[in-house]
Amino acid sequence: MEQRMEEAVKRKQSGYNCAQAVACTYCDKLGVDEETMKHISQAFGVGMGTLEGNCGAITGAGIVLGMLNKEQRKTVQDIRAIMTEFKKRNGSVTCKVLKGIDSGVVLRKCNDCVRDAVEFLEKQLENE
Repeated sequence: MEQRMEEAVKRKQSGYNCAQAVACTYCDKLGVDEETMKHISQAFGVGMGTLEGNCGAITGAGIVLGMLNKEQRKTVQDIRAIMTEFKKRNGSVTCKVLKGIDSGVVLRKCNDCVRDAVEFLEKQLENE
């Protein structure tokens, strides 16, 4: 788990958005090349490009789940569990709130959001 978390953070630090950083870290498990995954997930960073949507790291985890789980019900249950844990830890799942855009109080930095999403994704994958 630690290795994937740090791989995802390295991607984030090298210019990937949060969704790309998480999703591309799992290309080896998904059978997808990194360039393709980077394109698939590019619109999901920065709260769907508006700061108003869910954290891109969570969305990246959802992409991975959707590609690994072939059953929609399981995917929905798994992403719900990830979002619940993420919100419990960080106080929100919305990019704008996490970044403190309105409040001036940053709840969680992007690198930590990426780590959290990978941690919670790994827990869901272990349950399979």
